[in-house]
Amino acid sequence: MLFKGKNNVIPLDFPLVAEEDEIYVARVHGTITEKRVRPRLIDLFCGAGGMTLGFTKLTGHNFEPVWANDFNDHAGKTYNENFGNHCIVGDIVDILEDPATVIPQADVVIGGPPCQGFSLLNKFRDGDPRKQLWRPFMEVVKRSGASVFVMENVPQLLGSFEHGEIVEVARTMGFTLRSAKLCAADYGVPQTRWRAFIIGCRFADPGRVFPPKKTNFSPKNGYRKAFSEEFDVYISDPAPWRTVRDAIEDLPKPVGTEIRTMPPPLDLHFGRKPTAKSLERYKAIPEEGMNRFDLQRRAPHLTPDCWIRKTSGGTDLFGRLWWDRSSVTIRTEFFKPEKGRYLHPVQNRPITHREAARLQSFPDDFKFVGSKIEIAKQIGNAVPPALAARIADCVYALILSKGMLECLMSSARRKEVGSCREFQDGIRSLK
Repeated sequence: MLFKGKNNVIPLDFPLVAEEDEIYVARVHGTITEKRVRPRLIDLFCGAGGMTLGFTKLTGHNFEPVWANDFNDHAGKTYNENFGNHCIVGDIVDILEDPATVIPQADVVIGGPPCQGFSLLNKFRDGDPRKQLWRPFMEVVKRSGASVFVMENVPQLLGSFEHGEIVEVARTMGFTLRSAKLCAADYGVPQTRWRAFIIGCRFADPGRVFPPKKTNFSPKNGYRKAFSEEFDVYISDPAPWRTVRDAIEDLPKPVGTEIRTMPPPLDLHFGRKPTAKSLERYKAIPEEGMNRFDLQRRAPHLTPDCWIRKTSGGTDLFGRLWWDRSSVTIRTEFFKPEKGRYLHPVQNRPITHREAARLQSFPDDFKFVGSKIEIAKQIGNAVPPALAARIADCVYALILSKGMLECLMSSARRKEVGSCREFQDGIRSLK
């Protein structure tokens, strides 16, 4: 184990991904003590709480949510319904400017500042004020005393001017940073959704544990690198990408057009009432993978003029999902086929809220609050919880390494460093 600098920043020279409910075990003055690791967690721009779900209930790593914030009242209610009544709803800038605001002490701050300012879909990206919401994020990191943070955004963030600003500010605060673009399908999510993650740590180099090893691989590419990835390390026995069939095939045909007062998964498994022309369009492209170009070829009289004029791009519009592939990215209007590849693989309808939630890796017992439209926003905007869980593995490993460092550096340990071995024994590689 190597040490450097006055802040004792250490490169972690062993593979780290902690197992469930890891416990520090150390001999202090001849006695055995145990301390359950329970890092305190803050989630900003939390939405429904997809990241918090990944850090808590999907990992067993014992993170304790203590504070959260989102601008949307319905999202805040969903978060509080699932994690406790500590999500504060409102503009984070106004909240931080209020002298009465007290940010609780925390070990980790996570969150995804609104990404529309960086999105390729935003034609007015330059000067978009949403590109600066990382600043209140870092202010909360400062006030909470957190030693680790995780910032999530669209891939376009990395390499941007704002990314450079984030790196500069975080380094002045004592953080070592690592970043990566990750595909959710590589981590057990039945969806090819790409996201950027920046991890900062005050006491260790997060690059020793991040990015997390991939747990799933594309059957098309096998273990070979896909797209322009720089990272391509797998666990010892990865599984193929999860598919649409894996996620939703067991669901019956949806009933009705409204949220139902019945147990999940059927509560959110409702349909829409398409127009006669929409239903004709669905039937005109019956095969998996078909899209608006197939509609134009097979039924030009049913094809909107704007699609006929648009001769390139938009290959997912009005498209059917494939049973045996991962889904495309689930966005907030997944219930509108004209917005993307959101038609059911074989049934003549768009996917339901429950199907979209499953494709995002939300478990059926997660409780969403709000109207149909609001719940759809919560589902589409969320960080897939299964992906967040793998990020949590990395963060938890860092927290454990800090415990080992404290053990090594304590006055009681200096003469018997070898007995800190229990800490190292408590850290496991992901098989």
